[in-house]
Amino acid sequence: MATSRDFYDTLGVSRDVSADDMQRAYRKLARTYHPDINKDPGAAERFKDISEAYDVLSDPEKRHRYDAFGPDFRQVPPDVDPQTWARARAGAGAGGGRARGGGSGRARRSGGPDEDVYIRSGGFQDIDLESMFGGMFGGRGGRGGGGFGPIPGADQEAGIELTVEDAYTGGRRTVTLSGPDGNRTLDVTIPPGATDGQRIRLSGQGGRGGDGATDGDLYLVVRLAPHPRYRVSGRDITVTLPLAPWEAALGASVAVDTPGGKANVQIPPGTPSGRRLRLKGQGLPHPRGQPGDLYAEARIMVPPKLSDEERRLFEQLAAVSTFDPRSQS
Repeated sequence: MATSRDFYDTLGVSRDVSADDMQRAYRKLARTYHPDINKDPGAAERFKDISEAYDVLSDPEKRHRYDAFGPDFRQVPPDVDPQTWARARAGAGAGGGRARGGGSGRARRSGGPDEDVYIRSGGFQDIDLESMFGGMFGGRGGRGGGGFGPIPGADQEAGIELTVEDAYTGGRRTVTLSGPDGNRTLDVTIPPGATDGQRIRLSGQGGRGGDGATDGDLYLVVRLAPHPRYRVSGRDITVTLPLAPWEAALGASVAVDTPGGKANVQIPPGTPSGRRLRLKGQGLPHPRGQPGDLYAEARIMVPPKLSDEERRLFEQLAAVSTFDPRSQS
């Protein structure tokens, strides 16, 4: 389970790693262990561990709390001093404070066996603060003796991985989370156009409050899975558009796949390889604003094998053309 392992070790980085180096390490590991790429039985679990570690360490505030409190950072109230927490933990270890372990779960939405989302619980752990802190948080008697009274439940996070297509369409999903008290099944609404890193709030589904206090919230953090066709930046999507030499030279109207279906792209005459053609508003939708754009990036392809007639025509073109691609700046 990810919560029993050091997040820095999981990503293979040092504790003083920069944000850029950590992102590079995460991307390298994600490409290696993503279940769509790596069919090893343990790859999916390893990928979930990697994603959870990056979810935490890529957020400066969560990373700071993780550095201060370790795996318990989600359960620690925001005003607790790290040294006080460490002393309380040491006392609990010696005197019997109790904690119920959590874990990572896998959620399968109702679409079918090939349409999985991965839920990485940050550890649905409930720590008995009363026994650990000797009543400093109040206990069942309320504030008793200058304590803090009822303690609201801690907010928790889990990662939910979506394909680009699922993020584009959004919709209802049924997910199952594994926790210390068994599995929980939740109905989740994914907004159309969910972006990488977006947090989806499930009110009252986080840690349980103590002494009648309100429960915390659960936040599902969206991660877009690597896609063989689409590259996503914010709400903009880039897709490679293969073109025949004559389409690029003469211009054409060609169809391109987008997450929302087929779209026609007008290819201007003389389009070079690498040119980006913009389809306004064809990127990820935005429920409360402007949608992103889709960019079709031209890639000129040549026939892998020529027929006799094709060879003759290419030779004829070579004989009459004055075009020299190596003279272009």
